Order: sequence, then C-alpha cells, then structure tokens
Amino acid sequence: MNDDTIRLVTIGRIIQRRRRLLAVLVLVGALVGYGTSLLFPPRYTTSASVLLPGAWEERELLTQVEIATSSTVVDQAADTLHWAGVGKNELRDQVSAKAADGNIIKISGTADTPERAQQLSDQVAQQFVTFAARVVDDTTDPEAAEQRKALQQTVVETSRRISELADAADPGQTVEGVQARTELEKLRTTLQEAITKLDQSDPAAGKAAMVVMGPAARPTGEAPPTRIQLIGAGALLFFLLGVVGHLTAARMSRRLRTQPDIVAALGSALLGTVDVPVERRSHRPGGRGVRARFRRLLGIDVRWDVPAPKVSGDEAGRQLRYRRVCARLRDQLPSSRGLLVVVPDGDEIARRAARQLVVEAGNDPSPSSSSGGHPKLRVVEVSVPRPLVPDRGDESGALVVLSAGRWTAGELEGIAEACADAGHQVVGVVIAGMVRALPARSADRPRGAATPVLAVGHDAKGGSR
Repeated sequence: MNDDTIRLVTIGRIIQRRRRLLAVLVLVGALVGYGTSLLFPPRYTTSASVLLPGAWEERELLTQVEIATSSTVVDQAADTLHWAGVGKNELRDQVSAKAADGNIIKISGTADTPERAQQLSDQVAQQFVTFAARVVDDTTDPEAAEQRKALQQTVVETSRRISELADAADPGQTVEGVQARTELEKLRTTLQEAITKLDQSDPAAGKAAMVVMGPAARPTGEAPPTRIQLIGAGALLFFLLGVVGHLTAARMSRRLRTQPDIVAALGSALLGTVDVPVERRSHRPGGRGVRARFRRLLGIDVRWDVPAPKVSGDEAGRQLRYRRVCARLRDQLPSSRGLLVVVPDGDEIARRAARQLVVEAGNDPSPSSSSGGHPKLRVVEVSVPRPLVPDRGDESGALVVLSAGRWTAGELEGIAEACADAGHQVVGVVIAGMVRALPARSADRPRGAATPVLAVGHDAKGGSR
C-alpha cells in the first residue's frame, strides 16, 4: 500500500471492513455538530431594497453601499429600535449591503427571530434614505439655489415676452414677418435647452430622491449554517477524517508485504508459499479484557489493508504446496533430526499453516528412516515484542512461518536474532496467505489426520533476549 495509488477499491475496502468504526465516527461527528448548533443560536436574514434614481457610476454605488452600513446609519437604527441586550457594535455585525443591478442597494439584516430581522432591514433602509437626503441638503449652496431659481423665473418671463413679440410681429405673410417669428422661436428653444442643461449639471439633481421599495419580506427559514447543516457537516467531516486516517496510517505503515523484503529481514531463503482456507472468525485475533472486546465491537480487530482472499484450487492443490515445502526441507536437511517451526505470536494464519506442515510431514513417511524421511517438526509461538526461542536440542535449525503484511522489518530481525541466540540457524521461510476454498469434491482422496507435534510456546514467551 505504501507505493500504491489510492484507488476507489481501497476506499471501498475501508468502508466495508471498518463500517462499525466509521458509523461510530459519523455519530460522534453528528453529536459535535449538534453541540456546535447549541452554541450558535438560529439566525434569520432578510433584505430591503432601496432604489437610487438617476444615473450612477459603479464607484458611486459602492460609496452608497459603504454609507448604508456605516456606523452613523446603523447606530441611528439601533437607537430607534432600542432592543434590550443588543448593543450597537453587535448590530453593526448583523447588517450588510450590496449593490444590485438597476441602481438598487440591497440592505440585509440578521437577527435571532424573523420579526427582528425584518424590523432591522426596514429600519436601516429608512435611516439610509434619510441620511442620504440630509447629506444632499447639507451640501447644497443656498445662494446658488436662489440664483438658479431667479434664473428660471427670468427665463419664464423671457419666454412669455418672446411670445408677445411673435404675436405683435407682422401678422401678414411677408418674408420679414416670417423671419422674425422664426428667429423668436429659435431664441425660445435655445433658452429652454440652456435651462435643461443647467438642471442636469446639478450634482444633486435626480439623486436625492432615494426610495425604499417596500418592506422587507419576513424570513421563513434559518440563515445558514442551520442546525441540520451543522449536524450533517460534522458527520461528514468525521467520516472523511476516519477514511483519511486509515489511508495515512496505511501509507506510513512499515509492515513488510513483499516476499523479497520478508526474506531479507529474516536473512534466509524462501522455501515456498502455502494457502490457508478462510474460516469463520478464524482470522480474528484472540484476547480477553475490555480492550479486546472493544476492538471486536468496533471491528478494528481485523486487518483492512490486506486484499480480499483469492479463490484457491481444491484441497489436493493446497496439500501439494505443503508437500513441496516438506520436500524442499528434506532435500535441504537430509538427516532425520528435528526442526523448530517458529510462528509469531498472534499470527493465526501462520499458526494454521505450521500445523498443516506438521501434518503433511508426518503423513508422507519414507521407508528409509523411522522418522518418515522428513525432519520432525515442532511448532513454537514466539512473542514478537520480546522474542525468546527455546534453546537448541535435537533440532537442526529453525523454520519461520508467517503471513505477509503483519510484521515490520525490525520485528522480523528480532525473531531472527532470537533464533541465533538460541543456537538455531534459520533454514528457510514459509509465507502463508488466506484463500477462499472451493467446495470439496467427492473424488478427492481422503488423507489421514496425523496428530501434529506442537509445542505451543508457553515456555517460549516472555523474557528478554
């Protein structure tokens, strides 16, 4: 897994084999999200729209947005509302504004109830319009306004006088009379255009009459994040943390999974690989106590980072693998002396493979010796944290049987050193793997079940090297 690309099948295997743990994490995440929602009471948001008549540039609209959320406007709204327990600083954080299309300023208010959210938006919008109108009035020059008014009256009088002159002109159809009336109409048009341009040049013209486009709508739902969203986010976050945690642990794992790495750590040669059929709960490690029961309850007592067992052949094919290992042992150790089979403690797959090796070695006698030609095998289980192997007796070496993906290089080196300290040379390594067995055929020849010679290492556990 260390060098493999993370694929969907890997995530699927995590979900399948750690579904109990992930379910607990999801529940814990949902509870955390619920607790977070209790710390943050529900909030409601609504908006009031203010129309700005006239032509406005984008930067001018941004200025009006800043004015709508200024402390002057919000503080005036707070004084008008006079909510108990709500300060002006807190109210400023609950008001926002943005410029929309069509010269519209949307003022949003957030409060703990729909009624208050509506009141806050309406009041801020009203105070904004009032403040903008006051600013326009304050910035208008009174003398210029009087002069503009006097000029407009003069133009009106002039236009009336022009009409009188046009009526007093030669009522006939002479060329001079027509030209006089034409010139007077041009003069009237020119004066009207000048007044129009003068009105348009006024910076406050058309921009002071801001309008609140109706009251804000009363909100019907909470503003995000809602309680349901917090609960869902907490559950999803803890689920993802669980999956990422498994992937990270697998990436950082130092357990050896390939045959060359295992053989190199033990400093010996590979004699073969054998298959162990899957049995119900046989792959679950034993153990008592609260911790073991807790691990079994959450389903974390079973490895998830190993591939699903492959389908193997029939029983005869699996026995053939064991017989080939025994044959290699016989060729390597032609004498009939015993051989110590070392199994790491807790490796159930290796323990079952070692027992089957003993059975195969005892069920294939050779007439050349009383021991059947194969070395007499004795199985011992060795504690991995503090390996201790029995001293050398009649054995001519040690055979290490283990499964891949369970032990680190340091742990296997410790087992090899323990064998050397006891005077045993590691003559070979057998790697056991789990397979799914096909239903047995009736044509398979039955084999005798010889009682294996086992020394389940109570005398080989504990102590120090």
